[in-house]
Parts: sequence; C-alpha cells; structure tokens
Amino acid sequence: MLRIEHIVKQYHGTPVLRGIDLSVEAGEFVSLLGPSGCGKTTLLRILCGIERADKGQVLFQEDDITAWPAARRGFGVVFQSYALFPNLTAAQNVAFGLRGQSAVAVRERVQEMLAMVGLSAQALRYPAQLSGGQQQRVALARALAPKPRMLLLDEPLSALDAQVRTELRSEIRALQRQLGIACIMVTHDQEEALTMADRIVLMHQGRIEQQGSPEQLYAQPVSHFAAGFVGRMNLLPAVALDDTHVQIGDAQVVCTNPIFAGGESLLIGVRPESVVLHPAHPTALTNLFRARVIETSFLGPMVLVRLYSPSLDCQIDAQWPLRHNSALPDWLQGEVLMELPAQALQPLAAPDVLRKAA
Repeated sequence: MLRIEHIVKQYHGTPVLRGIDLSVEAGEFVSLLGPSGCGKTTLLRILCGIERADKGQVLFQEDDITAWPAARRGFGVVFQSYALFPNLTAAQNVAFGLRGQSAVAVRERVQEMLAMVGLSAQALRYPAQLSGGQQQRVALARALAPKPRMLLLDEPLSALDAQVRTELRSEIRALQRQLGIACIMVTHDQEEALTMADRIVLMHQGRIEQQGSPEQLYAQPVSHFAAGFVGRMNLLPAVALDDTHVQIGDAQVVCTNPIFAGGESLLIGVRPESVVLHPAHPTALTNLFRARVIETSFLGPMVLVRLYSPSLDCQIDAQWPLRHNSALPDWLQGEVLMELPAQALQPLAAPDVLRKAA
C-alpha cells in the first residue's frame, strides 16, 4: 500500500534520516518509536507532504507521491497540539475538511463523526470550552471526516494526562480497526507503541534499529539500544567462553540462547520480571548467585528490587509482584539468592566502547 524507499534527509549538513526503507500494508497500525531526535517526526512530515526528502521515494498504491503537495495526498493528520481553529465550534472544525460537498452531506458527516468520537453533545462548543482529551477527539474526527486514504498521528497523546491517554489509546485503536484504515503513529512512549501497534518500527539516529510485532521487540531485541528502550532490561557486561557459557564478573553463567565466539565481549540482557528471588538457603539451581538487596521501590502492582551480586560484580533489578493486601516477605531483605534462568538471558552485541575496553 505505502512504500518508502531509501529516504534521506539532512538539515544544515546534519543527517536526520539515513536511508529509510519501510512498507505499510492496508489496515495496518504502525508505530514509529524512538527518542527525541531519532528522525521519526521528520519521516512523518515527509509522508504527509510538509517536508521534502533530499533523496528517495514515497509510493502509495504504486503512485509516486514524493513530489505531491499535502492536499493532493489525501492523508488525514492529527498533531500533538490539536491544531483546532479557536474561532470555530467542534462541528465547524470537523466540517472544515469537507468543503465542496453539499450542506446536507456535510451536516450528516459531521454528526456521524462527532458521534463516533462520543462528542455529539459538544458539537456547538468552542475549543476553549473543551478538555484536552475532547479537543484531541475533535482533531481525530476532523482528520477522519474526509475519508482519508491513510491516517498519520504525530504524538497525539503526549499533551494529555495519564488517565485520558489510556482512554484515548483504546478509542483510537478501536476506530482504526472499525474503519479499516492504515495508520502510522509517531511516539516516544513505549507503552503507547506496545499497546496500540500491530508493528513497531524502532528508530535510532536516523535509521531503523528494529521492526516487528510488539511481542518480538520486547522478547527478542536485536541490540542493546532496542533492549534498553523497549521495556526495562538489565544489561550485564560479559565475555563469551563457549557456545553455552559466559563470564560475568567472577562467575560463569549458563546461557541457552546462541552466543558469540569465545573471548568476545558482549552484553547479557535479562528482564527484571525474569529474575527469580529465593531465600538465602542452599538450593541446587543453575545460575544461582548470592545477592544483597540494596533498595526496594513500590510501583503499585509490584515492587522493584535492586540487588548487588558480588560474584557478578553488578547491580540487577528484579520485580516482585504484589497480590491484594500482600507485602514483601520478611526474607526479602539483606542477603538473598538470585536466579538468572538460562533461557531468559539475551546475548547482545556490546557497544564499541565496551569492546575497546576489553
């Protein structure tokens, strides 16, 4: 449906996009995820026709739309700032993109779209009389009213409070599925990307670092950047010993996932929820190490436990789930045993600075 081929963009000689290739299928929800400055918003602006790429092509249903102005592309766009006209009512804002149609058709479409976003009762209110969440719903209705060929969302939820963000995530995803429209959303919020997207495109320094389903990016990161940006990950400096063992600190650790050539520096990633904690009693388990609880942080449904292991010579975060009215067990303080399940350990290429130090 949409195909992006080797898009390159520079600002004042500084590379912003370094050869982006990407395809989006009909009805797919794709999230461009990454930190500030990674190029995701610039890529979206090129897609909607606000910016021009220095090199590369944008193809939509086999038409080369690279040089088409924004109005000709027929894409709906929702911005972080809502971009509503303050002197127009909610209904008039939604109707703005329907010029050229009959008054009856416009009125029916506006009513349909406001009902779809749950704002029929607010049709005659001005933006200043609406909450942030309601303004963003109006912006979404306005973008969808002309029946666009694709929906582009630029950080649509970042200006909203946490509860409204959660509500709008579900509403936007439900609308997108109901209409069957392809959607590309830019966000720096990993939780938004994980909960809303069919496919996440993780960007870093103007390149695509990794792309795949939310489950793939979380469970199978391809680099230390991907591992650290999507979810929380302990990254432990290590040296490969053989096909199944690595050296971390003074300890040998079993790793069942494929690892690197012997003697090579790498990182071992392990999610905090994969770390298993036991009372400090002798137990015959693989990858079991003595550790000391440094601090605990209450995070609602779970407690984040920070530990230090002398044999591994590093700090590791673990999660301890909390049930209703439950508390941390008495033994989860001072010295404990920490298990790193071999199947949960992810070998990752080490940054160049770590390789040089080794």
